[in-house]
Amino acid sequence: MAEISPKRSITVPLLVLLNVSIMASLRNLPLVAGYGYSALFFFIVVGALFLVPSALVSAELATGWPKSGGIYIWVREAFGNKWGFFAIWMQWAHNLTWYPAILSFVAATIAYIFNPGLADQPLFVLTIVLVSYWAMTYLNYRGIKTSGLFSSIGVVIGTIVPGVFIILLAFYYLATGNPVQIQFNFESFVPDLSNIQNLVFLGGFFLAFAGLEVSAGYAGEVKEPQKNFPKAIIIAAMIVFFLFMLGSLSVAYVIPGKDIQLTTGLMEAFKTLLDYYNLGFLLPLTGGLLVLGAVAEVNAWIIGPVKALHMTSLHGNLPPYFQKLNEHGTPTRLLLYQAIIVSIVSLVFLFLPSISASYWALTAVAAQMYLIMYLLMFISAIRLRYVRPHVPRAYQIPHPHKGMWFVACVGIIGSLLGIFLTAIPPAQLATGNVFVYESIIIIGVLVMAIIPFVIHKLKKPEWLILPDNE
Repeated sequence: MAEISPKRSITVPLLVLLNVSIMASLRNLPLVAGYGYSALFFFIVVGALFLVPSALVSAELATGWPKSGGIYIWVREAFGNKWGFFAIWMQWAHNLTWYPAILSFVAATIAYIFNPGLADQPLFVLTIVLVSYWAMTYLNYRGIKTSGLFSSIGVVIGTIVPGVFIILLAFYYLATGNPVQIQFNFESFVPDLSNIQNLVFLGGFFLAFAGLEVSAGYAGEVKEPQKNFPKAIIIAAMIVFFLFMLGSLSVAYVIPGKDIQLTTGLMEAFKTLLDYYNLGFLLPLTGGLLVLGAVAEVNAWIIGPVKALHMTSLHGNLPPYFQKLNEHGTPTRLLLYQAIIVSIVSLVFLFLPSISASYWALTAVAAQMYLIMYLLMFISAIRLRYVRPHVPRAYQIPHPHKGMWFVACVGIIGSLLGIFLTAIPPAQLATGNVFVYESIIIIGVLVMAIIPFVIHKLKKPEWLILPDNE
């Protein structure tokens, strides 16, 4: 079955909003706020070691190879079909644990509005995760135009608006001389590096800033991609960086670091600030907006990696069964199986000692798989400077080789640091039996990393739809 040719209907503002919706999640603010003023130090570190390199490299690769497929096309051009398939598989697979994590934030926020005690009930959280995910799967059956519009509106109303709102509330609270829970001095700015377990949540920072390359899956639908894609990436990266940095400090102002819960911390901060201003009646509305923003973020992720994975199926990396498209150009069978696997992964909420522990374990597995993909992206960018030097790139990192080596190597170091940190149980959480916790992370990552090589080994010539060079 031939791939349906997309219409170039995505403009720069829509692409910026899609990028922001892919990256910006206020659910990450409590994770970061637990570090207090030293969160600013970590933002600078992660921004320098990961956000900037991934933004620059993604912009160059997307404008050199703007057709749909994203990371799959880039790695495939550098190292061949097998590694391209592995890269897009890891990008797709990390979502299988990330979706339940962010949707547990949705469940906790809903619970906080109606009955806070439900936020710690595994069956309630599991129910919300499953119902909301399957609903979004159905929405994406309707095609990119419908789901993209929902994500764009949702991220403005449910992420940017409440994000700016809590920043304004907190800074006015600070400016009027109220006591805050963090100190502003050099000692509190530089974190305690003596215990590596205290730095584990830093690994979550990398996942918070990941995703700029995902919208490359939409490159074939972007107007003038060579010019508009890098512009959208840079604008989106700046919006997300400042929203995260100022938002996390806003939470840290009003809640002691030791009391911040990963799933309910943001709502607790909103409640404290709104009660101070006698605006407590706005809490349900604020919670509703946060739910909308989180759901919009998940929705923005659901179809992009699946469309890129579908592209690999046309090159014979998946059986013909998964190549089916509906009338909207949506790979429905891939979406269906993705939803089934996410449902199975979500059962982890029934086995770990707390919702926060489950949330972090899922986040750690997602971060490791995603950062492995980023390692391949950075390495591929270096190789493509040598094996595809004449491919025109509307945006190119300055200096033919030294610039790319420097930027990509910084990104590689940052990715390796994130992988290392997320393998360690955090000191801030009771994760239960260490063996069980580490088994979930190690087995989860290894199994998902092995599967694409097994599939590639079993592939058959009749799976191929497009010539290998297309």
